[in-house]
Amino acid sequence: MRRRLVPAALLLPFALLLTACGGNSSASTGTDTDGTGSVTLNVGDQKGGSEAILRAAGELKNLKYKIKWSTFTSGPPLLEAVNAKAVDIGGVGNTPPVFAAGAGSKISVVAAWHGTSEGDAILVPNGSKLTKPQELKGKSVAVAQGSSAHYQLVASLKAAGLSLSDVKVKYLQPADALAAFTSGKVDAWAVWDPYTSQILQAKQGRVLTTGQGVTNGLTFQVAAPNALKDKEKAAAIKDYLARLDRATEWVYSHQEEWAKVWAKDTGLPYETALASVKRTNSTRVTVAVDKGVVASEQEIADTFTELKLIPKKVDFADFVDARYNGDLPPSTTPARTSGGS
Repeated sequence: MRRRLVPAALLLPFALLLTACGGNSSASTGTDTDGTGSVTLNVGDQKGGSEAILRAAGELKNLKYKIKWSTFTSGPPLLEAVNAKAVDIGGVGNTPPVFAAGAGSKISVVAAWHGTSEGDAILVPNGSKLTKPQELKGKSVAVAQGSSAHYQLVASLKAAGLSLSDVKVKYLQPADALAAFTSGKVDAWAVWDPYTSQILQAKQGRVLTTGQGVTNGLTFQVAAPNALKDKEKAAAIKDYLARLDRATEWVYSHQEEWAKVWAKDTGLPYETALASVKRTNSTRVTVAVDKGVVASEQEIADTFTELKLIPKKVDFADFVDARYNGDLPPSTTPARTSGGS
């Protein structure tokens, strides 16, 4: 394939080059959120993540506790910080908790959101001759190891009658994968939003298939067990999760407003941010951490165990705490459409 230079407009800001979906980058200390009371909740976040949504939705007002934010570039190191008791709670995608559980980390999934998987895609360059997933056999595919895209690739291949061994997997983090994809060094790229929207908006590629129907579309808030044992911190976490729930509702009905905030916070072009919000971010609904969640995540865990990418059998139910479920709808609740105002 002819080598193409990577347009500067295609390069996402460094802070966004890895997300909660996967990766290996470390954390940096963020800012503090003013509040009253003696309790400080240590929250793991990413650029343009929970803090940005809560602030945009007006949900960081009248706090009865303080929040100390730590900014991470990916899910795995965030969960390492949870395991190390450096972070009380933080948000990740559907696959990092499985790998953390496989490593025996001390984590507890305490909240879940169900969205569409339309933004989780296998992309191919515009000039590619590939038209269906079955044609990936023998082709090279870039993906971030341990990410939600990693599982989406496995599941999509399985649905097409293929296995991971049928393709040439190139384990690349998004920055390197983006360069490899746009320069023709790989045949396809398994990735998530906003990268999907970025490539489509820049007309640098097209969707071969998405994770819709083959992945669970779940994202999580994961807490440290020691924080949950602390009565005051557990109460703060309950309030924090309620605020995230309301902020999620706000995003659905304020898509353009949220896209402007997200674009400013991350450096993404507004058009790319809005496309990502409509495709992925506004579809989420808060759901219970129930047996359906456990079963779905167990399937992911078993898949990676069979692939010998997780060293031992994982019982995902051991890493779930359902105390905050309340009257939340079941995890099987359909994701929203993106038809907000």
